This record gives sequence, structure tokens and C-alpha cells, in this order.
Amino acid sequence: MAPPVDRGQTLKDAIRAEAERLGFVACGFARADGADVAGIDLRRWLEAGHHGTMGWMEERAHHRVSPQALWPEAKSAIALGMSYAPARNPLALADQADRARISVYAQGGDYHKTVKNALKALARFIVDAAPSELKVFVDTAPVMEKPLAQAAGIGWQGKHTNVVSREHGSWLFLGVILTELELEPDAPAEQGVHCGSCTRCLDACPTQAIGPEHRIDARRCISYLTIEHDGPIPLEFREALGNRIYGCDDCLAVCPWNRFAEAAAANRAFVPRAELVAPSLADLLKLDDAAFREMFAGSPIKRIGRNRLIRNCLISAGNSRDAALAPSVANHLGDADPVIAEAAAWAMERLHPRVSEAMHAA
Repeated sequence: MAPPVDRGQTLKDAIRAEAERLGFVACGFARADGADVAGIDLRRWLEAGHHGTMGWMEERAHHRVSPQALWPEAKSAIALGMSYAPARNPLALADQADRARISVYAQGGDYHKTVKNALKALARFIVDAAPSELKVFVDTAPVMEKPLAQAAGIGWQGKHTNVVSREHGSWLFLGVILTELELEPDAPAEQGVHCGSCTRCLDACPTQAIGPEHRIDARRCISYLTIEHDGPIPLEFREALGNRIYGCDDCLAVCPWNRFAEAAAANRAFVPRAELVAPSLADLLKLDDAAFREMFAGSPIKRIGRNRLIRNCLISAGNSRDAALAPSVANHLGDADPVIAEAAAWAMERLHPRVSEAMHAA
């Protein structure tokens, strides 16, 4: 149960204290229209086609450009951050070709559920303290959390476009509460100043998906290609995937500000599940639909479905050049899904030279 509001506290102080109790490491306040300029950048990004096949972003763009376009009664935005800072080096598996790399954020429980439950609890606290209308958002609604987080002073959008906090680095899940309450805004974070001339995130991107104006071209981004993109992965990006089967952490892993991100601050719900830290590609390639659902129950990975995961694993198997994976790949050559069958054929072509060598050596 939430403690009562101390009469000596301001409402903002009480909200911050309750947010911390609920597991948020960052809490800031902004006017609901405090990040409206980001709507202009969004329109330009969409017009350039950088959203790829994410049609839902274009369909709801008229709401996404501003919180008040979504909810005209909104007066203030409360931006919140929950840490998922990893204890292990996210790049540790880069050279273990027979192992699959899963983005840090997806190795534990589904953040949508954890963050949203905490947001709802905070919303109830606010309504009890100051009866009002409000709405909560994670990243499944047309609200631009990152510009609002910057406007609320949580952190700035780095050159990789993710929010960077001085105290918590960039391993943050973001949530937003819009309210009709008039809450005094905090000072916004300065855009880009603290990144200086550093280009580590740009240099680390395997597909050069980050453009000169620090905008992501989703069509080149490994996170998009392995998660959002449905269909064959373009040939030009397959080698760059390496052994990444779900997302990519490279631009975050090299950010100097993450030296301040402490794993101890991470919400326990996001502690990696042992079976997702370094899964075997051979084991993943054996998964049928039922086994996939069982393995990824409660995980954000479940959303992409078994077929898309198998597609990604086949590309990684081909990149491994490990002949021992050939039998696992061959099992998918005749798959009813043409995307899987094509990925298996591509992988076999890359594994075949090693297979031949193994047969001659036997």
C-alpha cells in the first residue's frame, strides 16, 4: 500500500518519492506541449521512409506529434525511467558464433507489463492525492516518450537517439503519465551537449543505421530487421547481423555514460533468465511453435513469433560458418514458410564449404 502524502511535501515531491518506491530511478515533469517540436522531426522522418514497414507509426502520426493531439485536456507530462542496466558485458558473445545474442532488454521479463503496472500504481497514488483525470503510456501508444523525457529533464537524446541519463546511462525503460493537473515543469535536459565530439555509438553501429543528423534509418537497424521486419532480411545486412537474433545493443554498450549505470539499480523483473543469456543456436533451431511459446512465455520475444525467430537464427547460423550447425539448418530447407526456407538455403550455402571439409576429414 502506498504511504499517505506528507502534508509538508509538495505534490511533485510526493510523486517522486512514490515513483522511487515503485521502482523508477528517474522522474521528471514537463508541460504536455513541452516536446511538440519533436513532432516536426517525426514528420520528416516518416516522409523520408525511415520507419520502414512500421505502418502503425504513420497511421497514428497525427496523434504521435503531440500529447495534446492525443488528449487535448492534458496539461502536464510526468516522464519516468526504470533501469535495466546489465551486470554482464552486452558484447561478450560477439565472438561465440554458436551462441545467439539477445538484446539485454529482452533477456528478462516483459518490460511492458512491469512498467505499466508501476505506472498504474503511481496513477492511483496521484488520483488519491489530487483527484484528476490522467492516462498512462509505455511504448504501445502513440506518445513520444524520449522527447518528453528530455523535456522533463530525465536525460538527453544521445547521438544513437536513446535517452542518456547522467546517473543511469541509457539502460532505461521509459513511461509517461499525462495529467490534467498543472504541475510545475522541471528544467529540460540540454540536447547533445554532454555527448560532445564522441562518436562511439555511430562507429559501433554494424549497419551504419544512424544518419548524420542522428536519426535512425530503421530499414538499416538490426533491432528493426530482427524484430519489426516481416519477410526476408535484405542480403546487404545479413553478415552484419552476426549472431544477433533479437535486437542489438552495440550503440548503447559502447556509450561512455553507461559507466554510471549500476546493475544494482535495475528492476529485479529484468534480471536475465538463464536460458536467454547465451542460448545455443542449435537448440533454438529445434523449436516448434509449442516449444517456442513455452520458452518465451512472459518474454517480449514471444511477440515476434516462432517463424521470425527461426529466420533470424538461420541467418546467424550461416554467419557462424560452423559446420556443426548444418544439420540444424538443413531441417528447415523444406519449410512451408518461404522466408524460412530461403534463409535456410542461404545459410547452407555458407556452411557447405566447411561441411565438405568435415566429410573429407572423416
